[in-house]
Amino acid sequence: AGLTGAFARERLAPGPRPGEEGHAPELARMLVTSVLIPFAAVAHRARGAWTWRRGLRPGAPAWPLPVRAVLFDRDGTLIHDVPYNGDPVAVEPLPGARRVLDRLRARGLRVGVVSNQSGIGRGMLTSAQADAVDERVRELLGPFDTWQRCPHHPEDGCTCRKPEPGLVLRASAELGVLPAECVVVGDIGADVEAAVAAGARSVLVPTAMTRRAELSAAPVVAATLEEAVPL
Repeated sequence: AGLTGAFARERLAPGPRPGEEGHAPELARMLVTSVLIPFAAVAHRARGAWTWRRGLRPGAPAWPLPVRAVLFDRDGTLIHDVPYNGDPVAVEPLPGARRVLDRLRARGLRVGVVSNQSGIGRGMLTSAQADAVDERVRELLGPFDTWQRCPHHPEDGCTCRKPEPGLVLRASAELGVLPAECVVVGDIGADVEAAVAAGARSVLVPTAMTRRAELSAAPVVAATLEEAVPL
């Protein structure tokens, strides 16, 4: 009853106010629907859980879906973050990155990269330079099954720059898996938010660049990249 009352107050807050036109019918409508909505929502949730867990939907696997792909942020997660780097010589993998990737490959999981590279949109490096850096990463860390890059300036309003979900959705589509079968591993809140927006899971591996609020908001946190694998 308390939660329903709070729900109704939140929905009534925008108005109309007492004495304003339409207040009485709006009050009645909000009170009735505030009582009904939680029951409808719980019924919908229960029906979905039953359908997926019991396999009543044709071809539906048990929920939660198994992890089939792990998508990594590039800078600060797999390699040391050198801002707007266009020089392959400056690429240096983070400790344990190659071991982590090889363990995932050995388990039959697909691995990929989802990376914001706004230096291209800012005019600070060319696409060819970014390609050269990416190729050096592959030389040092092995092959990747998908590689998605956002080259846009933050003010371009694209749908691929993390925390938008575009890179994760493109990667999952290329791999032929559902977003819910992917885990995004990154070092800042934008990586986690992109995963959430796409319907994927996430693991935050914090660095000195990770803000305290991003750390507390992350659903899953690993102290190191290697700790992220069992998580």
